[in-house]
Amino acid sequence: MLEYLRNAADKPVAKILIGILAFSFVGWGVAEWIFSNVQSDNNLVYVGDTGIDAVQFSNEKNVQLAKMDSEELREVYANPIAMDGVNKQALATLISRARLDNRAYDLGLIVSDSEVARQIRSQPEFQSGGQFSSFAYDNWLRENGYTENDAKVFIRNQVLQNYVSLAPKAPIKVPDFAVKAEFDARYSERKIDYVTVDFDDFNVGTPTEEDLRAFYAQNPRVVPEQRTVSYVLVAADMNKPDEADVAHAAAEEIATDLFAGEKTMAEIAKNHDAKYVSLGTFDADNRPDDELLTDGLMAQIFDMEQGIESEVIQTDKGLIIVMVDEIIPEHNAQFDAVKDSLIGDWRTNEQRKQAYLRANELLVDLNESGQLDGKKTAMVTRTDGAPLAVVSAAFNSEIGSNSIVNGNGVFYVLHVENEILPEPDQKKMADVRKELENASGAVVAGDYNSFLEREYPVEINEKVYRRFFD
Repeated sequence: MLEYLRNAADKPVAKILIGILAFSFVGWGVAEWIFSNVQSDNNLVYVGDTGIDAVQFSNEKNVQLAKMDSEELREVYANPIAMDGVNKQALATLISRARLDNRAYDLGLIVSDSEVARQIRSQPEFQSGGQFSSFAYDNWLRENGYTENDAKVFIRNQVLQNYVSLAPKAPIKVPDFAVKAEFDARYSERKIDYVTVDFDDFNVGTPTEEDLRAFYAQNPRVVPEQRTVSYVLVAADMNKPDEADVAHAAAEEIATDLFAGEKTMAEIAKNHDAKYVSLGTFDADNRPDDELLTDGLMAQIFDMEQGIESEVIQTDKGLIIVMVDEIIPEHNAQFDAVKDSLIGDWRTNEQRKQAYLRANELLVDLNESGQLDGKKTAMVTRTDGAPLAVVSAAFNSEIGSNSIVNGNGVFYVLHVENEILPEPDQKKMADVRKELENASGAVVAGDYNSFLEREYPVEINEKVYRRFFD
């Protein structure tokens, strides 16, 4: 072939063949360059131009796990939702640091070697008797797997992050008029008149079935989603390695048999001398009385599909595999099933209608004549002096206004007479100033974080990210 091409290089057919071969080799080389680069990209996400790789993520995740006690660790390793929370917290921490690193770089901030040395010498964990201890420092390096150069980079980044993260935390001076306005609003009193119209004061009789059906048509009873669930338990003390190993082996055999689908869960549990438990049918807010049903396991159960068994889950009592046997979707209850329970709600609804009519009559008289029959007069603060609903409405209404206030089983007809401002109190005003300064600082910090999120957006490397979060 090559001999032919050399002898016929000037012929059109030969030129075409040479061109095809050349393009193939070039394309193969470019593809290899592109895909090898993609495969070598081990970053989960990019924050701006900064990548966060799998090693950084794993290290930060280990730091998060090291802060937990044994009980928390068991929950994390047994509950995929809890482990996902740890993963997300670790990644969020790294993203926050990367944004601060980017900001420090963009501002051109630097930390000299002498400042890094000063920071190392001043760290309490590197000191003994108030003096820098090379032994403590070397021990810290060993425990964290750092070289001296790694430690310098770590300390330098911490200092830079402090430079750009402390900026929005500077104290914010709040104007005196704002402090005075907040103090007056918080500690002022209001004089009010009000009347209570209680639902129970009205007799509405006994409803007919027609009344109940009409009421139910407007107020249907919704039955929440329910699930029929069972599980198999391989009992073991998971704190004992030998027992734990035997339990894991048995659980894997059970999982294999369940996957085969040739026998029921109860039959498989019996064959392996494991415990089978049928939890019956329940909804998310009414769990069965079973000590293994933790919040995490309940969340997992209501995230599973029908007929699918869970992974092997570790609990205090051993290893379990859960099966959702049936899912009953949310639906409206049949009228006959809830008929008797509707009577009380119907009566309350009818009493409410009658009470509102009476409250409206009192309000009309108040607006027209300025008189409020059976009124009670009170001086109220923002926290007491009258029922909570009345107090809240009194300070959310204008002086001189009249209104109907909805309470628990009652209506109130309210008149706000006037307001009395508080006497100056230096200590209370100082406390108010501090609160306003803290609140203002939190707003500025939130705005600053929003700026960083816009300036250094996160881009996910789906191929690597899915290995940890899917």
